[in-house]
Amino acid sequence: MLPIRGLKPTATITASLREASAEIHLCPLRVKSQGILTLLFALMSRDPFGCGLGADVDPHPPRLERSNLLLYRNSKGEVRPVKSVRDWQKRRAEIRRAMEEVMGPLPGKGKRCPLDVHVEEEVDGGDYVRRFLTYASEPGSRVPAFLLVPKAVLQTKQKASGVLCLHQTHPLGQKVVVGLGNSPNDEYGVDLVKRGYVCLAPAYPLLANYQPDLKGLGYESGTMKAIWDNVRGLDLLESLPFVKRGRFGAIGHSLGGHNSIFTAAFDNRIKVIVSSCGFDSFVDYYDGDPAVWGPERGWCQTRYMPRLARYAGRLDEIPFDFPELIGALAPRRVFVNAPLGDTNFKWRSADAALKAAAPVYRLYRAPQNLRVEHPDCGHSFPVEMRQAAYRSIDEILK
Repeated sequence: MLPIRGLKPTATITASLREASAEIHLCPLRVKSQGILTLLFALMSRDPFGCGLGADVDPHPPRLERSNLLLYRNSKGEVRPVKSVRDWQKRRAEIRRAMEEVMGPLPGKGKRCPLDVHVEEEVDGGDYVRRFLTYASEPGSRVPAFLLVPKAVLQTKQKASGVLCLHQTHPLGQKVVVGLGNSPNDEYGVDLVKRGYVCLAPAYPLLANYQPDLKGLGYESGTMKAIWDNVRGLDLLESLPFVKRGRFGAIGHSLGGHNSIFTAAFDNRIKVIVSSCGFDSFVDYYDGDPAVWGPERGWCQTRYMPRLARYAGRLDEIPFDFPELIGALAPRRVFVNAPLGDTNFKWRSADAALKAAAPVYRLYRAPQNLRVEHPDCGHSFPVEMRQAAYRSIDEILK
């Protein structure tokens, strides 16, 4: 066989091919077992020879409109209207890929090690038991968490539904959720265990008593580490003999509010999501003030998504946003508390996100599963909103 002029050595081609395969979302070809022509085309589309071949291939096509969710990109990259749930699933897959572009990839089976649960303390809470424990979410990382279990469940053979109770940004972390933080509006874990649910309140990375080495563990963001810890938290709940499998809730205020949404976007076992003061559109966050989009500010902190700092001054190019995330939760129940006086996340923007997602819910014939409330208060989860949220959880899980 005659050598191809300018072709890289075999080892270099192999390395380039590995890179192409690792970034398959940027290349429309599958490079495994496709023959020499596919190999050459895949390499040329990445322009390894520096000669401009494949320059007309756009690895980052313009993002689809954030407020019009009934558009999707077909296999040819053409934008088409969503006319069916099958069409929508293509848009939903693109939203998840965009999340991973910013957050880093969701870990795979290689990190699903044995949970190795260690119960460190057990306290009698009256009609429930509170356990402080740690679990191995992945090799080299243990998550501190509280588990609240109704005594009625422990004393009978009946099974209860499980709920992830995710805490806000607070110096005491997950303690506030279980009544140990002198913060009554955050005690939804205590409220829900008294309603008969088994509640798991895991810590959030880089807050309070939980300081994992994100880089050492291979994470691009604290957000993705939190998502994976929560996914393993659901695995933990499923491992308990007194918990129903495959149907869970997630509830959170502020940080816990968007943590619930992010986790549910990646784990369909969560059937009802409650987000209190948890989001507005990225383009509306603090009116786009450049000062909050620098490194280690706002959403760009290490414990959130540092890559978002790249989009300072061009927030409309962030590849995913909350209107799309709410749509990605369809047809599951979503309850949003967006107070009129919240100075962190604007209620009008949260309202607009749910309106943008509404057509997707209508596509599933489940418009009743979207609900937003606007109490006249500040950045808070007041009792009347918590009770309404609990009723919403009951309707799905009971």
